Amino acid sequence: MEIILMDKVANLGNLGDVVNVKNGYARNFLIPMGLAKRANKANIAAFAERKGELEKVSGEKLAAAQARAEKLAGYTVQISQKAGVDGRLFGSVTNSDIAEALTAQGFPVARGEVRLLDGPFKVVGDYPITLALHSDVSVEITVAVLGAQ
Repeated sequence: MEIILMDKVANLGNLGDVVNVKNGYARNFLIPMGLAKRANKANIAAFAERKGELEKVSGEKLAAAQARAEKLAGYTVQISQKAGVDGRLFGSVTNSDIAEALTAQGFPVARGEVRLLDGPFKVVGDYPITLALHSDVSVEITVAVLGAQ
């Protein structure tokens, strides 16, 4: 299915690109999320009229993400979990737990922005993680997992 991108999509294209993707990806994800529209004559003409406005909105989102990244750069968030004497957690620390802890400390972060490459943390320690705040902006922070009795 040919679609026109209404925002930058990682590994797919930039604002205004007409790309060919699988039908399910377009119908079930891109179009409902507002990231794309079907590439027919009417939608291409409508996009051409609104291109300046969409570029301005995209630039504002990028600037907001960069401002959030400057505040979060090098930040360390502490999360306490019940742990055994050997330092293994009863449960794990997931991206939801990290997002909740950051939001509670005044840094609103969505669960989907937290990238845990090796999966959830199951042992007490300090872990570097990446927050993907925008398709062009990512920031490294440290998660300190503390054991509680």
